[in-house]
Amino acid sequence: MFITFEGGEGAGKTTVLKLLHEEFENQGYDVLATREPGGIRISEKIRDVILDPVHREMDARTEALLYAAARRQHLTEKVIPALKEGKIVLCDRFVDSSLVYQGVGRGLGISEVMAINEFAIEEWMPDVTLFFDITPERGLARIDANDTREKNRLDLEDIDFHRKVYEAYLELVARYPDRVERIDADQSLEKVTEAARQALRRHTNRQ
Repeated sequence: MFITFEGGEGAGKTTVLKLLHEEFENQGYDVLATREPGGIRISEKIRDVILDPVHREMDARTEALLYAAARRQHLTEKVIPALKEGKIVLCDRFVDSSLVYQGVGRGLGISEVMAINEFAIEEWMPDVTLFFDITPERGLARIDANDTREKNRLDLEDIDFHRKVYEAYLELVARYPDRVERIDADQSLEKVTEAARQALRRHTNRQ
């Protein structure tokens, strides 16, 4: 299975992914945890360029193309081989992030950004996507309260940008109900993690 974790800044998806990764391994599953942009050497270098707060002048189309390039390399070098080996792949962000952040947040258009990514990913889409739903105000407040988290270029965008991203995520939930599972992320870590477990069970039972 190819499982992706999506959500706005401060949603807690990365923490839940790590917990589920440990649980799957303890249950004897062959599981790979990875992230976007990044996950492999080339894509991590692209990540550094994209998220560096110094690069505030980056053009929106440049940003979208860099994400797609990092995604392609990561997919072909790490994700596809793991899936072909029968592993469960847990990925922190995938194509949905580009649709909402660049397609809507940057105003490039969802169909335009999807076209770039269709070239990059071909037919490889997640089996299930967990969307960690929290308002941008609450998510950004979590980031501000976390002194250990380094703020990246997207964290520094204004609240209107993050609201656009949030509304776009809600549109994706409505557009792809068979793939995207909504998780209420504005509760305790234990409850969020349990909700993620239940969502995966629901999806597996539907297959």
